[in-house]
Amino acid sequence: MEEIEIILHILKKNNSRMRIRICILFILVADAVFAQESVRTKLNGKIIANTMDLEGVYVINLKTEKSTMTEKEGYFSIAAIPGDTLLFSAVHLEGMRIGLEQEHFQKELFIVKMKPVITYLKEVVVKKYDNINAFSLGIISKGKKSYTPAERKLYTATSLSPTASSNGMAGGSISLDPLLNLISGRTKMLKKELEVEKKEMFLRQLDAMFDENHFINVLKIPLEYVKGFKYYAVENERFTTVLKTKNKTNIEFLMISLAKKYNEIIVCENE
Repeated sequence: MEEIEIILHILKKNNSRMRIRICILFILVADAVFAQESVRTKLNGKIIANTMDLEGVYVINLKTEKSTMTEKEGYFSIAAIPGDTLLFSAVHLEGMRIGLEQEHFQKELFIVKMKPVITYLKEVVVKKYDNINAFSLGIISKGKKSYTPAERKLYTATSLSPTASSNGMAGGSISLDPLLNLISGRTKMLKKELEVEKKEMFLRQLDAMFDENHFINVLKIPLEYVKGFKYYAVENERFTTVLKTKNKTNIEFLMISLAKKYNEIIVCENE
């Protein structure tokens, strides 16, 4: 910007022809300066922490709202310029923000040091292993549909499968329970229970993928409204469809859109 100030000073002391030439030069310099400010370059970096799990750390440029995730061993690349702020977030690492400066781009590799989250447990927690289930243990044959507790109740209440007759002879009868359940309203109640179970599963998935700081610092949700936002998100059918894919980047982009709408609702309620 010093070049522009020098040109303005020269303009005051020269004739009209010289002023025209300097004006042209001024425009060219200004275009070059503004172009340089707006074009973002690829910043290559690496996260270092006292843990072997450095893959999948979320890296967000808060100015452009563009994001990426670290690859194996913590390497990442993201478009940025000096003045941008990068947010680093992961469930097992303490979140941090870094304001980028010119020196960060002059190095071959931008090193980011993060600290693991240390949790002191007061009780024993039994961890669920997804690879150990009824299929892997041979209890249920592979290919057969697996039901949640709510799904099993609904299936039992509405199934019209024939059962063998009580005397063990050929033939059988169809249970009247599904019809009675329909008339009594129990089927409708079980369907609602199934919907509640699905939403609880979505909420647990959100808690596992994003910590509380992510909702507060990235999505700008006030602390006392974080829980309400989660319920608001899982009520959105489009969001739950994306949530089922477990694609963290797509989920984050859609959450940003929902968070903007939710914050607008908060402002209207408080007016």
